Amino acid sequence: MEQYLDLCRRIVDEGVWVENERTGKRCLTVINADLTYDVSKGEFPLVTTRKSYWKSAIAEIIGYLRGYDNAADFRALGTKTWDANANQNDVWLNNPYRKGEDDMGLCYGAIGRHFPKADNSGKIDLLKQIIDDLTRGVDNRGEILTFYHPGAFHMACLRPCMYSHHFSLLGDTLYLNSTQRSCDVPLGLNFNMVQVYVLLAIVAQITGKKPGKAYHKIVNAHLYKDQLELMRDVQLKREPYPLPKLIINPKIKTLEDIETWVTMDDFDVEGYQFHEPIAYPFSV
Repeated sequence: MEQYLDLCRRIVDEGVWVENERTGKRCLTVINADLTYDVSKGEFPLVTTRKSYWKSAIAEIIGYLRGYDNAADFRALGTKTWDANANQNDVWLNNPYRKGEDDMGLCYGAIGRHFPKADNSGKIDLLKQIIDDLTRGVDNRGEILTFYHPGAFHMACLRPCMYSHHFSLLGDTLYLNSTQRSCDVPLGLNFNMVQVYVLLAIVAQITGKKPGKAYHKIVNAHLYKDQLELMRDVQLKREPYPLPKLIINPKIKTLEDIETWVTMDDFDVEGYQFHEPIAYPFSV
């Protein structure tokens, strides 16, 4: 929690104003931030200085692992995070590749589970390859789940923000390095910290490994001008509570389980104390 608050203070105190072309808003921005979550110790990085809707964050990462490309599928899992980008982005609404209401296009999990081969000879399921390797105790130094495909940007409603997840195996302990090109810190990071932690925890569980640490790198960390007052004058004046504990259903044992029957009822949080919600503006 202190890592999160330190980054928020750094942006407020040291950030540089940048004009963002996509949203038409000014952003207070810093470059490079590194956060670490010790999954082995159960240090669940859930924001406590405002209420965090952690089930929605987990639903989103589960949707990515399933390869979803439609906001309706994410809603069915328990999150509305893709509604706006799929249906309120004027550029995407006029894109000839958009297939209709709620379509997100070829992004995030849809890339990671169906990565197009350069020679047009088919697609690669990056996630399944990684799960198969780790289950057998193999680490080829390239166990990388990527959602980043510049050749497909024009076929999606949004470029991926957290775009790379690199798994590493030392003995029977699994580690994760996740890289994020861009982060809306008041809104997005609240979700992204949860997702990095959950990704390592659940992949370790289904591959039979011990979870180690998850390393989360953010390249461009920012807050929008219309979020600054709420962050500076409200959230940063609150005292954090102790971190809660995440409980994952131990019956989840395979990738197929994640793909077929897992719901948000298979996740629980114990000991979550939090301050009142803060309605930060969201920029499409």
